[in-house]
Amino acid sequence: MHLGTSAPLPLSGLRVLDLSRVLAGPMCAMALADLGADVVKVEHPERGDDTRDWGVRIGARNTSYFNSANRNKRSIALDLQDEAGLAVARRLAARADVVIENFKPGGADRLGLGYAALSASNPRLVYCSISGYSRATAEAQRPGYDLVVQGEAGIMAMNGEEGQGPLKFGVAAVDMFTGMYAGQAILAALYERHATGRGRHVQMALYDCGLMITSYYGMEALLRDGDPPKFGNAHPAIVPYGVFDASDGPVVMTVGNNGQFERFCRDVVGRPEWAADERFATNTARSAHRAVLLPMVREALLGFSRRELLARLEQAQIPCGEVLGMHAALNSSRTEAAGLLHRYEDAEAGAQAVLSPPYVMDGERLRVRRTPPRLGEHTDEILRELQALEDAAAAG
Repeated sequence: MHLGTSAPLPLSGLRVLDLSRVLAGPMCAMALADLGADVVKVEHPERGDDTRDWGVRIGARNTSYFNSANRNKRSIALDLQDEAGLAVARRLAARADVVIENFKPGGADRLGLGYAALSASNPRLVYCSISGYSRATAEAQRPGYDLVVQGEAGIMAMNGEEGQGPLKFGVAAVDMFTGMYAGQAILAALYERHATGRGRHVQMALYDCGLMITSYYGMEALLRDGDPPKFGNAHPAIVPYGVFDASDGPVVMTVGNNGQFERFCRDVVGRPEWAADERFATNTARSAHRAVLLPMVREALLGFSRRELLARLEQAQIPCGEVLGMHAALNSSRTEAAGLLHRYEDAEAGAQAVLSPPYVMDGERLRVRRTPPRLGEHTDEILRELQALEDAAAAG
């Protein structure tokens, strides 16, 4: 469904050919689509993207997983194992500004859709390849899977509570970060193209981006020459910080500096003597004595209802909030006020919703211009446009 837009977007006029599937590549392409690019997603006429079979079914061929990564795109059904379908893909690439693919290394080349072949006829092309592992290593041919990389990159080792075994993120974080990093690199290459007139071959690997997720935990591991301890919902250097129970449910709070701790002791829990205790006078000291302080904090907080506790924390200017279920968060007044949920009527499945883009420019949230496409929904439309472009080029 095409919903229109109220104003030109930053990437309006940019043509993107999305040859990728599953999550990392589609997330990258969706970010470009959110910013205004015309993204054409190539899918097998029968199977479609793998994720059309993952998650909760929406209509005949869409799912919750597919819809999460494919708003603002158009879908064309092409069989790339068939010469006719392959020829159309090459024609689309010849008119594209960006191509995104996540074939196994060498797969795109064998189809005549690799960077060397496409850039030869379209030197302005920015071409993004996403693989599991660096193409400069002996593991270049290994397929990449988010879960495997979460294990190999140490991400599972930092997640969860102390004493708990390896734990993955709740979402495919490696795929998602790789998609966003790829989008940044593509935008940088497009910016450079204004000066050079030439595109670039952007090469991204899940493992590389997975390692980036370790961030300051990774730096600490190098300095310690070993794994840092796990802290679960707590913080390695800030106490008290994390999830705490009121009498009727959990809250999150972050007592981030000494002034906040003094107000917490005096104005929230009525225990000013804690702030005067040298064991708790600084964040460093509180962290060192967390085993003493935290049980006292937890006991004190159980004396308040969640509503009363949050009111006291807010009055004391201490960052805090409810711990909501996912459904409650998505349907909250906060989400509604920010315009983060786009509701629409699907021709096959009735009332549906997708997340809106996170980007706000000049005070206006970028809109869902196109709801996630049905398989091959725009094939005829895209082919007509392609023919018109080729005819205009031939006439010019």
